Amino acid sequence: MAEGPSPEEKFEREILSWADLDKLIDHLIPQFEGEFDGLLMVGKGAMVPGGILSEAMKLTHVLTASVFIPDDVDSKWAWPTFVQFPPDTLVTGRRILVVDDIWANGRAISIVYGRLRAAGCDAETAVLHYRLKSNLFHDGPKYYGAITDRYIIYPWETPKIARRSSQPGTGPLPAI
Repeated sequence: MAEGPSPEEKFEREILSWADLDKLIDHLIPQFEGEFDGLLMVGKGAMVPGGILSEAMKLTHVLTASVFIPDDVDSKWAWPTFVQFPPDTLVTGRRILVVDDIWANGRAISIVYGRLRAAGCDAETAVLHYRLKSNLFHDGPKYYGAITDRYIIYPWETPKIARRSSQPGTGPLPAI
């Protein structure tokens, strides 16, 4: 098992609101240089920012990739496995924006970036947050919404609170 404290224990926490997310997206989009042919979301953390960016940029070529990095060994030495990746025919010769929520250590997004480049894709990386302090690589993301030294909790990660109301038409749906 990996030694040392988890990221949640190592970094101060910051809980973001949906308004905070809007500000990050508004800061990120003007940075993009040129047009992209498509967008590739890395893992489940990228689904919300990737969806927002693909809508804002009017991209219809939207793909996903999933990388498994075992946590039972030191993350610097763990060998990643692709759980899901688009076929080369969907990325070769295209300019693709690779999106994730955070560049914490950079492992997942970097391995996806490398595989895209090997397939003949002109790829660039974008994240909402860049945690420079824990980056394992010489380079970081090309585009980022903010630099942080915190453990970020995005609005889609907060626990769901049961909605209850005395008003008719609200609350859980009845069984059919």
